[in-house]
Amino acid sequence: MRRPMTALLMSAILLLTAPGDAQAQHGELADHLLGQGAFGNMELVSKLRVHDAANDVIADLTVFKDYIYMSKWGAPDCAGPETGGQRSPDGGAYVIDISDVAHPREVGFIATSQDTLVGEGMQALTLTTRAFSGDVLVMNHEGCGKNFKAGFSLWNITNPLKPTKLTEHFGDFTTDGLRNTPHDANQYHSAFAWDAGDRAYLVATDDDETVDVDIFEITDPKKPRLVSETNLNQYGVAQPALGLDESFLHDMVVKQIGSRFIMLLSYWDGGYVLLDVTNPAAPVFLGDSDYPAVDPELRAQTGIVLTPEGNGHEAEFTLDNKFAITTDEDFGPFRLQLTTVDGTVRAAAGSQTTLEQAQAISGTTVFVGRGCPGDPAVPPAPSVGASQIAVVERGLCLFEEKAQNVIAAGGWEAMLLINREGADACTSVFSPSLSAPIPTVFIGRPAGFAMFGLAYDDAACRDANAQRAPIAIGTFGDPVLTVAAQFDGWGYVHLFAVDLGPTSGTLTEVDTFAIPEAMNPAYASGFGPLSVHEVATDKTDASRAYLSYYAGGIRALQISCERPHDRRTCRLVETGGYLDPKGNEFWGIETFVRGGVTYVAGSDMDFGVFILKRKP
Repeated sequence: MRRPMTALLMSAILLLTAPGDAQAQHGELADHLLGQGAFGNMELVSKLRVHDAANDVIADLTVFKDYIYMSKWGAPDCAGPETGGQRSPDGGAYVIDISDVAHPREVGFIATSQDTLVGEGMQALTLTTRAFSGDVLVMNHEGCGKNFKAGFSLWNITNPLKPTKLTEHFGDFTTDGLRNTPHDANQYHSAFAWDAGDRAYLVATDDDETVDVDIFEITDPKKPRLVSETNLNQYGVAQPALGLDESFLHDMVVKQIGSRFIMLLSYWDGGYVLLDVTNPAAPVFLGDSDYPAVDPELRAQTGIVLTPEGNGHEAEFTLDNKFAITTDEDFGPFRLQLTTVDGTVRAAAGSQTTLEQAQAISGTTVFVGRGCPGDPAVPPAPSVGASQIAVVERGLCLFEEKAQNVIAAGGWEAMLLINREGADACTSVFSPSLSAPIPTVFIGRPAGFAMFGLAYDDAACRDANAQRAPIAIGTFGDPVLTVAAQFDGWGYVHLFAVDLGPTSGTLTEVDTFAIPEAMNPAYASGFGPLSVHEVATDKTDASRAYLSYYAGGIRALQISCERPHDRRTCRLVETGGYLDPKGNEFWGIETFVRGGVTYVAGSDMDFGVFILKRKP
């Protein structure tokens, strides 16, 4: 949990500046947390604005030898016609020379296909296999438009100024056992490669199916081949009892520990997982973490008792492998509580629905089916009560299509979505993505059934025989009495003690950490996203790590133990950081060492790269 800040750090508490400052690097300064530069044990060395910097263009980065490779996540014209009379790359990698770390220079760009992005899968490494010897850049691919190509790509960067393509858009070409048509690889949110001696491998997160741990052999990086696919939920990683049903792979790293290669995976609502991939064709599940019944950091800083959000995002081993430091990403500092005569349940607002619009929803509920093309038409709203709410079942078509059909039916003032059946659905609650101008909230299937007086069977909901809700279109349900917003904080950090046995492993949580603003309702809006994003551990000191904290800046941590031989006494203590007077929005973070000094590089989504160093 959060520890008191020292007097030195208190002197660097973050400030708001006057709105409308024309020098803001992130648009209006009133929408960002602002700081006073470097503080504590961190010092700013240099920064570089890339040539086409714009809002939310930049994603992850990797530091390798004398260069930084930084992801281009998307351009203002991404998904649309290219502008300027020539192709403006939508995605790719900025190449930045840091041979003089005080004066970084942008020296190149490796472009992706049109509408194709690079996000969290940016990594560079040296491969020395029986088929290839040289430096390789790994890119994952997601998309922003109809022309995008997914999968992963590998580039030879032995000469960083003249990169050459090794393979492009490779990956798993099947979804749920069926070959993709057209023959395009599945989308990958992240990718990570490792050299295992005479062979090399790559793992990628498959966004398109529940069997989402895809491992490839890249011994010859021009000829990758899929060697295994795994869904770790078969080992009980998901925690549906806490409403954490969206359990899927988000990110992973692989590290050689002793004679074995151990993968540390971040499963979104499942937690963090240890996997032995010494034989990548037959990964061995070792163990995983569990979220507690009560969110520990929220309770420690606010006294509020709620279930945790989940959202396992990214993780790293410390230098000595005694700990794993992990980050839960959460962009929603409020959760909705929907109340009917049956009680209060958790809800989530649609992406187009403001908190105020959601809280204004109340009135008569009527079931209207799935609301999809080809289904029975959504009926117009009845003239009953002061406000009518269309209850729509998730499934078959896009949320946007459902919303447009409800609007077209006429008279409906809000839409309430209930979850569908399926192993990845049922009790979970998430924010549906849509733009239709109708206030929308989402609830779990048990709450939806209770609204219509039906018993809910969780085993039946999750089995292979998916069924529609047994509710006739036009059936009235219990009215929505209120929708209230409950503050639950932004995403934060976990410290786990790691223990690896021959056939098992454990992750024991010993502490959590969040910046104070992230657990303060006064900072819930108007200050930018205050969730942690990624962690990078120090390459010379096993007790130190660094966080990219979006609008919260870069933060430096130290593992401080009351009794060094008892890891249960260890805590995460903030020692310094950086937040620009014009604001930041950091996505990626990496450490590197020059002359025995630890440097930290952070990728600012709207600007470029910032390079800091840890003071002695």
